[in-house]
Amino acid sequence: MCAETPDYKDTLNLPKTDFPMRAGLPKREPEWLEHWERLGIYDRLRTKEGRTPFILHDGPPYANGHLHIGHALNKTIKDMIVRSHQMMGFDSRYVPGWDCHGLPIEWKIEEQYRAKGQDKDQVDVIDFRQECRKFAEGWVDIQRDEFKRLGITGNWADPYLTMNFHAERVIAEEFMKFLMNGTLYQGSKPVMWSPVEETALAEAEVEYHDKESFTIWVKFPVTTAGELQGANVVIWTTTPWTIPSNKAVVFGADYAYGLYEVTGTPDECWASVGERFILADKLAGDVMSRARLDDGMWTRVRDVSADELAGLSLAHPLAGAEGSQGEWDAPRDFRAADFVTDEEGTGFVHCAPSHGMEEYELYRELGMLGQVITYNVMDDGSFRADLPFFGGKRILKPNGKEGDANKAVIDKLVEVGGLLARGRIKHSYPHSWRSKAPVIYRNTPQWFAAIDRPVGDGQDSYGSTIRERALTSIDSLVKFTPQSGRNRLYSMIETRPDWVLSRQRAWGVPLTCFTKKGALPGDPDFLLRDERVNARIAEAFEAEGADAWYKDGARERFLGNDYDPAEWEQVFDILDVWFDSGSTHAFVLRDRADGTPDGIADVYMEGTDQHRGWFHSSLLQACGTKGRAPYRNVVTHGFTLDEKGNKMSKSLGNTIVPEEVIRQYGADILRLWVAQTDYTADQRIGPEILKGVADSYRRLRNTMRFMLGALGHFREEDRVDASEMPELERWVLHRLAELDVAVRDGYAAFDFQGVFQQLFNFCTVDLSAFYFDIRKDALYCDGDTTRRRAARTVMDLLFHRLTTWLAPILVFTMEDVWKSRFPGDDGSVHLEDMPETPESWRDDALAAKWAMVRRARRVVTAALELQRSDKVIGASLEAAPVVHVRDPEMLAALKTVTFEDLCITSDIRLTGDPLPNEAFRMPEVEGVGVVFEKAEGQKCQRCWKILPDVGRHAHPATCKRCNDALG
Repeated sequence: MCAETPDYKDTLNLPKTDFPMRAGLPKREPEWLEHWERLGIYDRLRTKEGRTPFILHDGPPYANGHLHIGHALNKTIKDMIVRSHQMMGFDSRYVPGWDCHGLPIEWKIEEQYRAKGQDKDQVDVIDFRQECRKFAEGWVDIQRDEFKRLGITGNWADPYLTMNFHAERVIAEEFMKFLMNGTLYQGSKPVMWSPVEETALAEAEVEYHDKESFTIWVKFPVTTAGELQGANVVIWTTTPWTIPSNKAVVFGADYAYGLYEVTGTPDECWASVGERFILADKLAGDVMSRARLDDGMWTRVRDVSADELAGLSLAHPLAGAEGSQGEWDAPRDFRAADFVTDEEGTGFVHCAPSHGMEEYELYRELGMLGQVITYNVMDDGSFRADLPFFGGKRILKPNGKEGDANKAVIDKLVEVGGLLARGRIKHSYPHSWRSKAPVIYRNTPQWFAAIDRPVGDGQDSYGSTIRERALTSIDSLVKFTPQSGRNRLYSMIETRPDWVLSRQRAWGVPLTCFTKKGALPGDPDFLLRDERVNARIAEAFEAEGADAWYKDGARERFLGNDYDPAEWEQVFDILDVWFDSGSTHAFVLRDRADGTPDGIADVYMEGTDQHRGWFHSSLLQACGTKGRAPYRNVVTHGFTLDEKGNKMSKSLGNTIVPEEVIRQYGADILRLWVAQTDYTADQRIGPEILKGVADSYRRLRNTMRFMLGALGHFREEDRVDASEMPELERWVLHRLAELDVAVRDGYAAFDFQGVFQQLFNFCTVDLSAFYFDIRKDALYCDGDTTRRRAARTVMDLLFHRLTTWLAPILVFTMEDVWKSRFPGDDGSVHLEDMPETPESWRDDALAAKWAMVRRARRVVTAALELQRSDKVIGASLEAAPVVHVRDPEMLAALKTVTFEDLCITSDIRLTGDPLPNEAFRMPEVEGVGVVFEKAEGQKCQRCWKILPDVGRHAHPATCKRCNDALG
């Protein structure tokens, strides 16, 4: 610029905003948390009248440790659901909750006792329970602060805790409904048992890991007189410790069996020449190879039919062993069974009904349980002390490692000649998710809810049994996101056994019932069913909590004058913690003022593991007490993996801790990661992924910053009606009308990834790279023109929609954006609703026209970028290209717009002439070619366009537009 040329910079309408380019989220976010606390936003939202309630019921996390990335994902998804529905016009309530009872907390207190040299069993049970309560209270406070730091909204001042007195009262009342409606019973059957924790486990408390197990092939001699006497039926098992509890062997009636004889043996082999075995033909070769018998060392003698097998009797391999004291001398039952396969093993299955459900159910149906049930395995997984050969041997050590029971059984079988082969196998095996130790199936007396027994009088529109009601609910009352969750839950309910309700622990809600002394579980008067007793229990729990059950004189207090305490036993097992959390619909949704009158939530949202956990137990519990599912929607997220798709593990060093992400990037980056991922599948997170998320955040933030700058000093009198706006602005309004539907539909469907992708693409592609890029010139350089006022009106409309549309995701950033424009102390974007968007803004014909315009513009901008790369020009305003357009419709459309402004050139010439050979083309935009030419004239020192009229006006070195703007 020459010295005498005026500097017009101060005459431009440059953007004005205090909104910083750098977010500084780790420092700024706590300030917004304090702001929201001062405003009491959650409570203020509850005062908005006339709204339809929307309830997301919180699946309670366990109160015993700092948050991990799964917690952050889970609570952030819930928060997006709650906030988006609030801003769409609902009264969207969220009561956070905690699961406070159960074994993990008990373990922590026991560890503290052991460290002090105390014996837990010597501590008063109420004192012990109080220690557990204090432990849980401490972690509730810690986790509450950690959740709030993530920006999670909710009734944090009054959460629900399963250990609150009212909650314990309702849990007991819900249990007593099972007592009264006839579905509660005491039974002795195999349940998953943790020898390490010495308690029964629910399916939801079990996870499957690979385990290396012993595998053995055992000989059961045929004792029936005849040709087969002395032959051996061979069984295969991966649990040698169950052999002392064997009561039977079963076969498959439809399989082909044969008699096989050993004709030769190698040096090391447990088979003898002349020894004969009965095996399934399909598996005989494999069995012989396991016994180290080559093909030439055995021969098939003949068929053995199913009828012939049915007439045989077998002896236990330990029968008659010296020192066995007759323990195994009785003949073993031998019959056909449906669960036998010829896919692996020998074609025969050894049955220890005390340690396997299929065997148990077989003999239950036969009415023979009394003949086959054993009690050889104690609570700690050791054999009963008086069991010959094996008394005191342990299946597992206290630390969960392999005990000495399997080896002792194998050694004894070798000694008596009962073993044919042995080996090791690696297979998927159930483990306790708490102790990580293997579990066993063990027959113990437990309390069950019968899911196939009529509930009460059985009269219910959804079914007469718990299972029927649950399956009907899944099919007709519940929507699943993703839909695959329906199939997963349905198949689990369809095949599950009765619900084991009892646990042998101390910290929890007891099974509040009494049994008649001397009566048997099947007797009509075995269980005390009396509403007066139940009411006394409920009243005491409301006032004192579940500790009331353990106080001196509790039995007399609850039985009152109605029953003789000497005739009744008080049950001291505690309820499965899944019954606790499964009952939350009653004391949260039903009983609280911020609940729902029908006790049914709009949404339950948890991880996919909760199909066998909270979704499952809540469904069973509610179907037993209220007849249907307690939810209308079940939303499921997957697991969080590292960047390579591996499960996170401290030992691998690949864990991502929410606190560390927040410290480095801020909580909004973590929330944005949640929004960008498909949460319905397993997600990945790691340093490189978070860098990518932060980059997306910066691009979005720049869009919001530009908008704020353009809106500096915007006044209501500057507003322009849509009908008076240029086409470009009306096209933006059309896009807003489209997005309003997409955003609302997406939020309603819990599709945050879809919502964010559309908004991000709109902000970065439609706005930053197109609309803002074009309108910068008018915003900065125009005077008080309709075009500039229309652009600022659109910016205001964009502002209100984008901030509210994005607020459920980027809670801190959108508050920062909002307060940068409306800095008063009493406001918040989170008190706003998404604005209603007029349907009249939608203009599909205009959108189709502008789609053509944008396609042509892409060719022009690409051609200019090539010239810039070749240093022919420094900026696009130095160009005045000729654009050849073959399609008459597109050419006509381009001639109705100021195409040079759209392409940010100083001039453009449009022509329908054929495309010259030298014209720049893009394969994806057929029929458009660009011939580059430089702009003619001088450079306007205010807007930098190169135009022929520059310098011919009152203001030196300006174009007419800038001269008029200067006045």
